[in-house]
Amino acid sequence: MTPKFGTSGLRGLVTDLTPALVADYLRAFLAACPSGTGLWVGQDLRPSSPALAAAVMQAAQAEGVPVVDCGAVPTPALALAAMQAGAAAVMVTGSHIPADRNGLKFYVPSGEITKQDEAAILANLGRPGAGRTAPAAQNQTAGDAWVNRYVTAFGPLALAGQRIGVWSHSAVSRDLLLGAIQRLGGTAVELGRSDHFIPVDTEAVPEAVRATLAAWVREHTLDAVISTDGDGDRPLLVDDRGAVVPGDVLGQITAAVLGAETVVTPVSSNGGVEAAGVFARVIRTRIGSPFVIAAMADAPRVVGYEANGGFLLGFAAEGPAGTLAPLATRDSLLPLVATLAASRRAGGVSARVAQEPARFTAADRLENIPTEASAALLADFAAEIGRVEAFLAPLGETWTATDRTDGLRFQLASGRVLHLRPSGNAPEFRVYTEAESPASAAALMQAAFATLRLRLVA
Repeated sequence: MTPKFGTSGLRGLVTDLTPALVADYLRAFLAACPSGTGLWVGQDLRPSSPALAAAVMQAAQAEGVPVVDCGAVPTPALALAAMQAGAAAVMVTGSHIPADRNGLKFYVPSGEITKQDEAAILANLGRPGAGRTAPAAQNQTAGDAWVNRYVTAFGPLALAGQRIGVWSHSAVSRDLLLGAIQRLGGTAVELGRSDHFIPVDTEAVPEAVRATLAAWVREHTLDAVISTDGDGDRPLLVDDRGAVVPGDVLGQITAAVLGAETVVTPVSSNGGVEAAGVFARVIRTRIGSPFVIAAMADAPRVVGYEANGGFLLGFAAEGPAGTLAPLATRDSLLPLVATLAASRRAGGVSARVAQEPARFTAADRLENIPTEASAALLADFAAEIGRVEAFLAPLGETWTATDRTDGLRFQLASGRVLHLRPSGNAPEFRVYTEAESPASAAALMQAAFATLRLRLVA
């Protein structure tokens, strides 16, 4: 996996992320983007992350930029702390990809880098080092401040009476999630802590993992199970019946809890947000938080979310116990807390989810698919309608409309949706489906995968 750079950051095989490469991108970032009061650095729990974080900090200090080392901390906690300090930030993480890979996420003092920042960084690669020196400091409170934000807004009894499992695995957020549940009045039960890194994609949870999560709900008599991906910016919620709640449903519920007027979400999110009739305006974008953030600009009482559940708050919202300041970067804790709090009044998480329109999504991916193979498949479909019809025929579907906002999205005659999209930051081919029931969405996805494997997997 040759290192690849975009607005989601730099990612590649650990063996390719050399100190020289890391320093080159760090220098380009500092030359192209404002750093404010300095650079704050965090890391996930991958074995390679400490060395990469050290390389980032050394390169920044050599450019004369003061560094604050936050250690192992979730991405949204790092972003929140850096923005409050008026500083830039770099998070060392590969998010949900395997441990043999890693990456860097870049933040300017106002938040995530934009597509314009991305182009400017690439244009500044190859700059010589400045040979300066700058001080380094440590911060051990960024994670606690992230939790405090939601305790203050929702109150110390927000989850009173709820018994909530925390699937710790190797998420850098795990201890903070346990503490958050307890500080919000709930009872936390730790599950599945791991000493080795486990790549968790909250948008594509394998059936074996779903079965384990459901078994934990029954075994421990839980009201819910929560978790995140490796760097803590994507949420995972399992309801009281043991079912995984889709991330876009978490987004819909959270937007309603906060009283949003405008919702921005990618085309891959389900259509329930429009069907609910709750929001004054819904804006659809390409997949990726930079596109969501760009569309949120200047919209009234705006929030954004992705199908992976990452939630972005664009206005000062009122929680049950206090104000929530804007945080326009992908966050996991807000949708978890908001949905759990709302479920108390509804009689459980499954009951609150049932109040949403009956539109359900499923998502999964084929791994190790070369980018050129994915591009060739979509080009074939664009070139000849007959190839689309041949692809859909084994699925028992025909199409009525297509959307090429991001990949290829079919509106099917049955009312269902099939969305094909190469990943933007990994050698993966993603499939998203939407249907009238979870079982129908899953069945459509599996049928699509059976056909795609014949075309994409050697």
